[in-house]
Order: sequence, then structure tokens, then C-alpha cells
Amino acid sequence: MALTKKNRPLTPSFKLWLGTETGYVIGKGGVTILKAIDKYGSISEAAKKIGISYKHVWDKIAEMEKALGEPFLQTRRGGRMGGGGAELTGKAMTLIRNYDRIERYIGRIMKDKEHWEVIGLKISARNRLKGVVEDVQTGPVTSKVKVRITTPTTITAVITKEAVDELEIKPGEKVEAVIKATEVMIAKE
Repeated sequence: MALTKKNRPLTPSFKLWLGTETGYVIGKGGVTILKAIDKYGSISEAAKKIGISYKHVWDKIAEMEKALGEPFLQTRRGGRMGGGGAELTGKAMTLIRNYDRIERYIGRIMKDKEHWEVIGLKISARNRLKGVVEDVQTGPVTSKVKVRITTPTTITAVITKEAVDELEIKPGEKVEAVIKATEVMIAKE
């Protein structure tokens, strides 16, 4: 089967799940359910508004509560006189805020073309200079890494101590100096 559109650019996308070491706790569907319950104050009304069954909502909540080991809802019984309803626990509200915060953060990274260039998906060759680490001076927050470039020059990059530790940069190693505007970053294969 032939594709009708050629050279369509690929864009990154993701599905976020929050979990514990034992497994998933909540994803987009669970967050949608909890937000609807919070908005409408009722499990049955939330189920109607998002177009899923009341039983599915209860099953999903029970699954999430079991995975986390904490209740997500405080319910009030209804009956002939009315008055029933549901509200989220503090734990459920915190979970929604954390999910939304992480989703926004990852979403910004996914849309940031410069970020993708830095991690090697697309970068101009003229901005990469291969060399050997001559010296590493580690400070409490930043570190200086001197790189001897194969052409007779040395570049000094000021990067975070965290980056030096994460990349395990040591004198004598081959690295690349990645130059971006006014910054010099360090990359290692």
C-alpha cells in the first residue's frame, strides 16, 4: 500500500502515567474522571458528562485507590431526600495537580525544538567540535571543563556540577563541545 503523503515530519508525543514501584496508579483517563467528579460533585453526573458508565467510574476509582493504598473520594449518601454526592480527598487533588504539572512540563519540552537539537535529534555539524578533556574544575554549583579540540584550540565550558557528575566527565576522555549561541555545552557518546 503506497502512502499518499510523502515526507511528513514526525513529531514527538507521549502518554503520561504516574505510578509506584508496583505499577501504574493514574493516567489521563483517571485524571479526567477525578476532574469531572470534582467539577460536578457527583459520581453519576461525572460519568454522564464524560460519557462512561457509572460502574466504570467506580471500578477505575477502586483500581487507583488500591494501587496507591489511599482513598480518592469522600462520598455522601443520597436517597429520597437527596443530598448525596462525592468530593475528592486532598490526596486526589494533589495527584491531579502533580499530573497536570508534569504533563505541562513534558509538553513544553516536546514542543521545544532547541531541546531536541541539544539531545542530538537534529543539530548543525558546524556547532560540534570533538576534543579531549584536559581539565575538570568542580565547584559547588558549576564546573569548568577544558576541552582540547583537534584543531589547535581549547574551549572552556561552564556547566553544572550535576552535568559533570551525570556524564562522568574525566580528563583524557573524548567529548564534543556543543556550541549554542553564547553557551558551550558538553556531549559524550
